[in-house]
Amino acid sequence: MCGITGYTGKSDAVARLLSGLRALEYRGYDSAGVAVMDAQGAVHVVKTKGRLRALEERLEKCPVHGRCGIGHTRWATHGAPSDVNAHPHGTDRLYVVHNGIIENDRELRAELSARGYNFLSETDTEAAACTIDSAYAETGDPVAALCAAAKRLRGSYALGVIFLDHPNEIYAVREGNPLIVAEGGDG
Repeated sequence: MCGITGYTGKSDAVARLLSGLRALEYRGYDSAGVAVMDAQGAVHVVKTKGRLRALEERLEKCPVHGRCGIGHTRWATHGAPSDVNAHPHGTDRLYVVHNGIIENDRELRAELSARGYNFLSETDTEAAACTIDSAYAETGDPVAALCAAAKRLRGSYALGVIFLDHPNEIYAVREGNPLIVAEGGDG
């Protein structure tokens, strides 16, 4: 299984995300990544094949800063270990991290491809991201989009989502997989 984490608050999101991912290091995985929203609302994605240390090295060379973000460690179930298949995955409107499996990803990919979506990775997470994006394009509301997408996604999953036009907010949905949401003094 993969590990996901998210943070929004007063502190540096990257430090919090890496701390959360380090806590999940006992799991076997093949890639890691983060998506961090900066103060202007732009999302910066840094991801890489390999262990968490490879992500930390990439972040040292290409630092990103912000107070809201999501992170992921991946154990490949869909697609070979690679930078392209590493999470987070996203669209022009949102980014997603995912733990679990989307069993109907091929069906969703075919439907979304016919509607103009292009897929870069081989992951079921990208199919989930595009499914949420499609619903968001119709509803304009993050909660309504996640509810509509959850009706389409089959499997056992937990998703963390950031929407570009909802800065400093993280949305989550789960089906069958655990998901913990906590509030602290600074986030």
